[in-house]
Amino acid sequence: MNQPIGEVARDNLTARVYNELRNALMEGRFWPGHRFKIRELAAAMNVSETPVREAVMQLVCEKGLEMEAARSISVAKLSLGQYLELRGIRLHLEGMAAEAAAKNITDKTIRQLRRLHEDLIDAEEDGRWPDAVRSNWDFHHTLYQAAEMPELLAIIETIWLRNGPLVKYHYPHARPTYPKEHQHLAVLRALEKRNPADVSKAIQADLIEGGARLVKLLGQIETGEVDREALKAASEGMLPQSGETPAPARQRLARKPRAEA
Repeated sequence: MNQPIGEVARDNLTARVYNELRNALMEGRFWPGHRFKIRELAAAMNVSETPVREAVMQLVCEKGLEMEAARSISVAKLSLGQYLELRGIRLHLEGMAAEAAAKNITDKTIRQLRRLHEDLIDAEEDGRWPDAVRSNWDFHHTLYQAAEMPELLAIIETIWLRNGPLVKYHYPHARPTYPKEHQHLAVLRALEKRNPADVSKAIQADLIEGGARLVKLLGQIETGEVDREALKAASEGMLPQSGETPAPARQRLARKPRAEA
């Protein structure tokens, strides 16, 4: 059975446990509201409870995790208002990172981004929802790393720490759709032209267009029209039905050789 987290090396345990949990949150490996038990985490990571407890408390301080009643620890649940506020911040920060990336990016990294987008579309079509969430994160993170602005990247990662689990609600009931083509394609075209303004514009459009159905779903959750647990059950057990996949989500890039330069 696949586990969201794995064993860590024995040196500098607290930092390694922290990084593993932090990456898991950013990549959307846990659901909002998922409850952690220190003993179970320690066993899964093959470490003692002390470094797990220290790492968890650090993530509580960063608002990736929440603590209630001094002992109950769970993945933070963002409200619709919080999501929209953070999205507004992301539009500026991720647009800035995308613009900087266009000035520095290599052909090799553009090819890597193409593959990640193809992986995303393949995962969506196959109903592999966790892989789709992970591929989307990898696409964005790889792009922002190319900006070569580590302080900006650290701020963006802190926001994704809180936003990542929420992305799991996309599948299968709020899959990203676009009025025309997938905005990742617009990002890639602009990168090939080394056009910073267009890359920034496409990333911002991706956040708004791709998240439109999620915004609607979060509103339905808050009004009680949709149950969180039902969404989780559907995501973990439901495959796309015949004719269900919207055409824009099926758009792919022309396959290119995967040989590295």
